[in-house]
Amino acid sequence: MFTSSTHAIPETRAIPRHVAIIMDGNGRWAKQRFMPRIAGHRKGADAVRAAVRACAERGIEYLTLFAFSSENWRRPAEEVSMLKQLFRSALENEVAKLHENNIRLRVIGDIAAFGEDIVRLVREGEALTANNTRLTLTIAANYGGRWDLLQAVNRLVTEHPEKAGRYTEADLAPYLSMHYAPEPDLFIRTGGEQRISNFLLWQLAYTEFYFTDLLWPDFNAVALDKAIESYQRRERRFGRTSEQVAQAAREAAGASSVVELPDPRQKLAS
Repeated sequence: MFTSSTHAIPETRAIPRHVAIIMDGNGRWAKQRFMPRIAGHRKGADAVRAAVRACAERGIEYLTLFAFSSENWRRPAEEVSMLKQLFRSALENEVAKLHENNIRLRVIGDIAAFGEDIVRLVREGEALTANNTRLTLTIAANYGGRWDLLQAVNRLVTEHPEKAGRYTEADLAPYLSMHYAPEPDLFIRTGGEQRISNFLLWQLAYTEFYFTDLLWPDFNAVALDKAIESYQRRERRFGRTSEQVAQAAREAAGASSVVELPDPRQKLAS
């Protein structure tokens, strides 16, 4: 379990450790080409494969994708049905490939609503890939940030009623859906919208945001690199001043350059 960024300053790296993405624009991509919306979702699935590959190649350890929000049930029934079919197909056809590439799969959200067959495929995929270490791919399906907080609080209160009125962030953390991952360093949203749409409300507290007009099916390794370059230009202060950040960087650089010399007393003693 990882410490919250509001309580501890996480390590800042040139390559983000955890990237979270809202994959927006599949329907508009299809509409621009006079194609049905489902064609955009299928093309978006290709972009998912490319994103997973690119993240793994760049040393990103966690990739979290918002595939289906708890509000997406409001979409036309036909589109929802097709999205469920795509989800099922991906679980049936892609999990083995993830396993071959040492990628761990996790799915967060209230997935019972998708039906027993999808729940079974999810659990089998998670079990098969549980010990993989190259990249953790998390799919958020029927997920909402408010749902996540409510389910976490309800479970905490049920299991630890004796601490009522004295709960801390550390108490809540194990019950959040993404308790196994550090908080995202970089949040990307494609499609031109600039909001987080009920995604990872707790976890994005100190995440760097990157918005692009690029529609999700057109998102590729080059687009990912542009997002990472933007991230690398940010100063991540976590409540500190710029001077404090600079001082911490100098101290870290000094510590890494220190060379331990042999103790002359040991030579004399011998």
